Amino acid sequence: MAFHRLTFRLFALTALAAAACSFAAPRAATHEKQTIWNYDGGVFLETDGTLSIGICFRVAGRVTAGQFFDDLKRIDGKGADTVFRRGKETLTHFPNQLLLHFTLFDLPCGSQLKVTGSRTYLTRATVSELRLSLFWKHGVDLRPITDFKPVGFSVRPIFPYNTEATDLPEKLEWFYELAVPSADVPLTDSLVLIIRDPEGHVAARVAARL
Repeated sequence: MAFHRLTFRLFALTALAAAACSFAAPRAATHEKQTIWNYDGGVFLETDGTLSIGICFRVAGRVTAGQFFDDLKRIDGKGADTVFRRGKETLTHFPNQLLLHFTLFDLPCGSQLKVTGSRTYLTRATVSELRLSLFWKHGVDLRPITDFKPVGFSVRPIFPYNTEATDLPEKLEWFYELAVPSADVPLTDSLVLIIRDPEGHVAARVAARL
């Protein structure tokens, strides 16, 4: 398995422990002449995906880089260019490396919310066939990231409310951590994550954008 290629199987990673993260949206404060976004904790991302076999899932995660995002603010002034500041320092580019953490788990499709009975869940085999691609997005242009590396992976069971039930299907949650090279990448670029099914169809797409 070549992890340096553009795509790789989501499940086929070395089983390293990855810490679970709590995900929340960045905070924004609107003033009379400008909007200020606060990125303490990193850049957050979340989206829902769908597979043609009738499975829906959620992807939720964040991008971190040590203390880089601590007290980082994006300032959008009316009639002015976007500025990124940390204290009195003006920043223009990401650090040399980012860490992308994300979790993947299934959830009912909208059409299944009122359906009683069993439904299809994500399985280890299904996830093993999914493919992940990363890109840098500037405007409408996408630049493939070919040298990201997996550094953490784990699978955690989701236990049912009824702990005495014995006939329920296995429900799992997948955690991933990827090291993404980001030297000389402007803060105005977005990190785009795309998950495809075995046939190459896009199952989910989300961007981490400052």
